[in-house]
Amino acid sequence: MKVGKIVLRISQIKINISEFYHTNKQEIDRFTWKEIYGKQEESLIRKKAEKLFRCKENEIEKISIVKRSIDARKKQEIYYNYCVDIQLKGELEKKVLLKDKKKRFKKAEEIVYQPPKMGEQKQNYRPVVIGFGPAGMFCALELAKAGYCPIVLERGKMVEQRMEDVCQFWEQGILKPDSNVQFGEGGAGTFSDGKLNTTVKDPSGRNRKVLEVFVEHGAEKEILYLQKPHIGTDALCNIVKNIRLDIEKHGGEIRFESKVTNFRTDEQEKLCAIEINGQEWLDTEVAVLAIGHSARDTFQVLHDKGMYMEKKPFAIGVRVEHKQSDIDTNQYGELAGILPAADYKLTYQAENGRNVFSFCMCPGGFVVNAASECESLVVNGMSNHDRSEANANSALVVNVVPEDFPSEDVLAGVEFQRKWEKLAYKEGNGKVPVQLFEDFKKNKKSEAFNRIVPIHKGSVAFGNLKNCLPDFVCETLEEGIEQFGKRIKGFAEPDVILSGVETRTSSPVRIKRNDDLEGSIQGVYPCGEGAGYAGGITSAAMDGLRVYEAIRKKYCPIQMR
Repeated sequence: MKVGKIVLRISQIKINISEFYHTNKQEIDRFTWKEIYGKQEESLIRKKAEKLFRCKENEIEKISIVKRSIDARKKQEIYYNYCVDIQLKGELEKKVLLKDKKKRFKKAEEIVYQPPKMGEQKQNYRPVVIGFGPAGMFCALELAKAGYCPIVLERGKMVEQRMEDVCQFWEQGILKPDSNVQFGEGGAGTFSDGKLNTTVKDPSGRNRKVLEVFVEHGAEKEILYLQKPHIGTDALCNIVKNIRLDIEKHGGEIRFESKVTNFRTDEQEKLCAIEINGQEWLDTEVAVLAIGHSARDTFQVLHDKGMYMEKKPFAIGVRVEHKQSDIDTNQYGELAGILPAADYKLTYQAENGRNVFSFCMCPGGFVVNAASECESLVVNGMSNHDRSEANANSALVVNVVPEDFPSEDVLAGVEFQRKWEKLAYKEGNGKVPVQLFEDFKKNKKSEAFNRIVPIHKGSVAFGNLKNCLPDFVCETLEEGIEQFGKRIKGFAEPDVILSGVETRTSSPVRIKRNDDLEGSIQGVYPCGEGAGYAGGITSAAMDGLRVYEAIRKKYCPIQMR
């Protein structure tokens, strides 16, 4: 960890944006808010800081926003809350700290990401990164920049071709098992809301590093300080392409349509080579296993090779759709439609002891058919950067544990997921089965939509979701939605739309790794969400950095030999 210049950090600056809106009401709408407020943001913060510091305007040298969040607890007085770093001229910060009897300010230490010293062990072959989602992508990028010349093996296609395959699937129902919403450049996160917030603690600076890399490759700078940053599918497609080009520029090689089908080890259970597409063997001693949570065939191959893994809990349920305007009004009152599309986060413990919670909420987005296996169906959510669609959607899921699985086999969670995905496919006759909440409670197929019309990527059909989910999940969902309706007005209305099934909330296995981050096969580094060590784009990318650090700490770069 490297410590940069010390400045003063304040976490008490509040800007009344309701007041700002009324002052500028004639020229503001949702599409101009960001521009108009953005032009005055620093000036408003500066005035607050001058008052707090009791200093003159010209004595503040620099203002940097560390975090910005919305406080909408009082609908008539909505605030932006800021944490800011402020640099004063001369020695003024010392005077400010001496006078600060209430300890409102503190010295801020900028944590800069600093990888470990390079190791000395030589590699006979280039390291391989299996999978090109967030974990594999960030690991490969740093390996390439450090001179390790990684080879990336991605079973899917590059993002431009992948987008064509995905759109063909949504429009015509033609599924390509290795090029779809789950597989291809960027991983499953490419077709999502692109959320970048994470609950992972970050004393090492990895979180900041991930955000900075996204900005370097095309994301907006605001993701560096927003409390809930997001990118959006339309922007992510260009960003992952730019990262790919950067990896290649620094000596990395990316091979698309290259599925890993086997592993070869020596007598000491050390990795020797990887089989590609059942045809070609690639010699390597180091492989980063960043395969994603849907690589079920690779889980099976690893299990057959003796890689130690464990069953793990996850959650399954449905997608729920509401009018985005209803969610906005509940959150923002009169500023609904002015501020960016509102989100929510809900959780409830039902009487049966199960937890039901919202997951991967997508403001102003689409519900998408995210299938990756034939005659099987799973849904997910996706938003573009502007989150401008009429509906909000979120997964509402119930926790499941290994005791719910059909057998003691380590891959029983996969079998459990497949069962409900196949029933969902059957229920909708290949289309996403949808149902009004009122009819879900009555255990009957819906016949018509009401005020809310589904906004989907892929075709939909009326169905009864109770035919493709466990009874305990349906029971918990029904109770949970009713409870959520007490917190958000309109959440449990009869015409709210449910879509099924959501089963890929996280990996059904955890591939165990030791203190050096290697699995039971020496030289294989389980990484990211598929290995059970992340949940979302940012945490997966951070785990990719962790594995990069482990490799860097042990080995010297290829170009140094």
